Amino acid sequence: MIELKSDRDREKMRAAGRVVAEVLQILTRYVRPGITTGDLDPVADREIRARGGIPVFKGYHGYPASVCVSVNDQVVHGIPGPRVLKPADLVSIDLGAVVEGFVGDAAVSLFVGEPPSPQAAELLRVTEQSLYRGIAAAQVGGRLGDISAAVQDYVESHGFSVVREFVGHGIGREMHEEPQVPNYGVRGRGLLLKSGLALAIEPMINLGGCEVNVLPDGWTVVTRDGSLSAHFEHTIVLGAEGPEIMTVLEA
Repeated sequence: MIELKSDRDREKMRAAGRVVAEVLQILTRYVRPGITTGDLDPVADREIRARGGIPVFKGYHGYPASVCVSVNDQVVHGIPGPRVLKPADLVSIDLGAVVEGFVGDAAVSLFVGEPPSPQAAELLRVTEQSLYRGIAAAQVGGRLGDISAAVQDYVESHGFSVVREFVGHGIGREMHEEPQVPNYGVRGRGLLLKSGLALAIEPMINLGGCEVNVLPDGWTVVTRDGSLSAHFEHTIVLGAEGPEIMTVLEA
């Protein structure tokens, strides 16, 4: 069942989104050569709790950490651990927090220093821009496929591929609610978009093919061909004046 958010719900989702945005900003400042992905986890946990939130990832279906940190060919759900970051690594950080009963969820990708190639830099740029194309397409009276197609068309026009097996989602009192939000689809099809609908839109884009595998840890998703992958995400709520991004820092 899809629950449309009230004005009061939106206020709480703004609070959760602000916590996620602030902590993500802090985590990106820690990313540098020589740290491990595991070094980011206690920072995420501490900073979320310091802002009155609870790390929503930790314990979710047994996930062992407060943040997901995926490197290079890891698409999503990378478990923080002993891996040491090196110059030119592509790092994707995915973070969620619950505040006053509502969830914020966002992700960002960045290079450790300079990108290894112009094509890698373009992958990052296109992935981030595809997120904003999808958000712009999230208009009351439209269809869910409008969002999906906006992401897919932009990504594929630049020669990159969209991961199919993992998608965005509804969000609110739970991290994963209905509907699913694929990053591929057809305009004019799917769920009618209504005011109060809350979504986490999250393009996962590969430099090579779209196929992925899940590692034996049961969580980490990697590109099947070993190519780089980038991931960006925002939580939004639809309104009559357009989509509001919850997981951004206030101006």
